[in-house]
Amino acid sequence: MFLTMDDKSTVKFKNRSFHPEKTTDKNPSQLVLDGQQRLTSVYRALYRQEPVETKTDNKSSTIRRYYYFDIQSATDGGDILNAIVSMPETKILTSDFGRKIELDLSTPEKEYEKMMFPLNIIFDSQKSVEWENEFREYHDYKKSELKLLDSFRLAFKTTIENYQIPVITLSSNTPKEAICKVFENVNTGGVPLTAFELLTAIYAADDYKLRDSWDNVKTELTKDGELLSVIDPIDYLTSVLLVSKYYKNKETGEAVSCKRKDLLSMPLEEYKKYSDKVKDAYVRCKAFLIENHIFSSNNLPYPTQLIPLAAVFAILGNRAEEAKVLAKIKRWYWCGVLGEMYGGANETRYANDVSDLTVWATEESDVLPDTVDRAYFSSNRLLTLATRNSAAYKGIMALILENNAEDLITATKMDIHVFLNNNVDIHHIFPQSYCIKQNYPKTKWNSIINKTPQSRRTNEVIGGKAPSVYLKTISKQIDDERLDTALSTNLIDVMSIKSDDFDSFIVKRAKSLLNLIDNAMGKKVSDRSNEDVIKAFGVSLEDVDSTDNEADAGN
Repeated sequence: MFLTMDDKSTVKFKNRSFHPEKTTDKNPSQLVLDGQQRLTSVYRALYRQEPVETKTDNKSSTIRRYYYFDIQSATDGGDILNAIVSMPETKILTSDFGRKIELDLSTPEKEYEKMMFPLNIIFDSQKSVEWENEFREYHDYKKSELKLLDSFRLAFKTTIENYQIPVITLSSNTPKEAICKVFENVNTGGVPLTAFELLTAIYAADDYKLRDSWDNVKTELTKDGELLSVIDPIDYLTSVLLVSKYYKNKETGEAVSCKRKDLLSMPLEEYKKYSDKVKDAYVRCKAFLIENHIFSSNNLPYPTQLIPLAAVFAILGNRAEEAKVLAKIKRWYWCGVLGEMYGGANETRYANDVSDLTVWATEESDVLPDTVDRAYFSSNRLLTLATRNSAAYKGIMALILENNAEDLITATKMDIHVFLNNNVDIHHIFPQSYCIKQNYPKTKWNSIINKTPQSRRTNEVIGGKAPSVYLKTISKQIDDERLDTALSTNLIDVMSIKSDDFDSFIVKRAKSLLNLIDNAMGKKVSDRSNEDVIKAFGVSLEDVDSTDNEADAGN
């Protein structure tokens, strides 16, 4: 399947020929939007007379090759791929460092002798017929050779010559967003034609290399670590578009929107105007994440939430560093993460958040952004957060780290350096094997309530032992007071863990986690005492007695 388009379209693309070194036509009548690589390969291997430029198997160097059909091999009923022969530019295949000739097709007579049909004449009917006639003459019209040639022609050559390739041709008035949609509907493989690819071609018509620009941005975002390696060119372009639309809204009242049709219509001038500002804003996003104890891409809750965040940082500039402004941005961020607001189609939320957050954060309005207003966390959600597939799971782990969580053995605060250098990961507090032996409910022992960030070394010491046992081992390396402090920084109730009181531990840690969530979202988890929560935990999770929980954070 190929996708083509009349070049009279109002959408102007940078074009390049299938035969660039010989073409003089800078105004072609038709463009190939999808299938260029396949058509180029077919053209160069099956029609063009010059050797095909390709790569060695390990992609280390460029080579030039001709391709032949081994007539005898093609007609013997074996694997058809084995009948395709690749020859060097000299048409002489050698071994033993060039000392031994394995196959010589350097003259037409040698092609006839070895029964090797040159594939680059298969669509040139005159040359193809001449080759067949000379082949017959070379073999003195022997029946065996003529039969092989006839079988080859009927079974393969004629099939290739007459093969019909499906083509979709778009009319000249097809809009850019429809081009993307058509491609998505017909393309089931190959490289996707994204909005980035289309914009690259559109901007190239003005001699601007969008891909080079993105490569420079990507280098800047990842030069000090891989935290922002998940940001793709569409994310970045969308942030630029949001900034552009924000300022247009201020000038003309035009609604802020970042749907695909808006992205494909973004003028090059707007991209160039705001690109550097957005690049700097993404660098600020990285610092913001680290400040909030998100240290790696694997632990980043929502890459998509960085799209509006970068736009807001770009718009606010230095104002985003003001304490009150940054506090509101932080609250919005945690509402998005813990309320799990960025898990679906987000274009409308991006636009609303950029418009509302910039106003609310700078105290120009008391109206909460929708993400802050609607964010909700249910107490029982703690029992269903079991893996880092969830944004809320990753977010809560970052909040535990932000609570100055310490490694239990070293009593060292797990900042970014400790986190990255000491193989810190998320581990069970009551070990999995121990919980299974005790027949504790998996919904509790495998939930986030029973997990905390710790170093690999600490996890190895914990092993599968009861907490009271592994804590005695740890206490040989750290005094009891420091150990109790380290436990508390991880929101682990000291008395419950030392007495192996699993049920008490679960309830008290759930309360502590909910307190963290309250503080981060700037609103109280409201269902701590409802019927479903009491049924799941056996008690209310209302933290009415602060002495009931030694590990509560922020109280």
